[in-house]
Amino acid sequence: MDEFEKTKRTKLVRAAQRGHYDHKTVHAILDEALICHVGTVIDGKPAVIPTAHWRQDNRLYIHGSKASRMLRAAQGSEVCIAVSLMDGLVMARSGFHHSINYRSVIVYGVADLVEDAAEKLDALELFMEKIAPGRWPELRPATDKEIKSTTVLAVDLKEVSAKIRTGPPVDDEPDYALPIWAGVVPTRLTLGEPIADPRLAEGVEIPAYLLPEAS
Repeated sequence: MDEFEKTKRTKLVRAAQRGHYDHKTVHAILDEALICHVGTVIDGKPAVIPTAHWRQDNRLYIHGSKASRMLRAAQGSEVCIAVSLMDGLVMARSGFHHSINYRSVIVYGVADLVEDAAEKLDALELFMEKIAPGRWPELRPATDKEIKSTTVLAVDLKEVSAKIRTGPPVDDEPDYALPIWAGVVPTRLTLGEPIADPRLAEGVEIPAYLLPEAS
């Protein structure tokens, strides 16, 4: 099955034409985005925490310190994870019709603890390879202490939907004749020129995969 089943929580009602439920669209947004926001309950109160995420097949991963209050609260609990990418400012002829072009995904599910050390290490390798493909083999191997002090949670992608807005502004018909510029100002996330650590060992060159042209 190439589509996620629509549920009461994921089926779009308002602007339903912007809803997408196919695996390809959802996976592409999750893979391109670097930051997600995890909604959970901490000490009986709602909290939304930003963190990095990555995906393998239909599983979404997050990680952090074993001491993280958010990860402890989320473990074994229902969470809501939001991911969004901003693609442009939509400039209309009235303030009311200004908007943003975006791609977003909402995930509902239970955050399961990844306990097996080998599985956890494999998941962390996937995370590093998402950020900078080719970097993991160059790094010092993780120690047992580092692995034990890191929590990795996985959420199965079952109750999921994407929402996307594209295209120009939609103005009131009489406003199209007004002498006001309207259109879309594209936005995108780019990598800049790497800045070396002041304590970088002498003679170490910037890896090719970190150069701006590699992105």
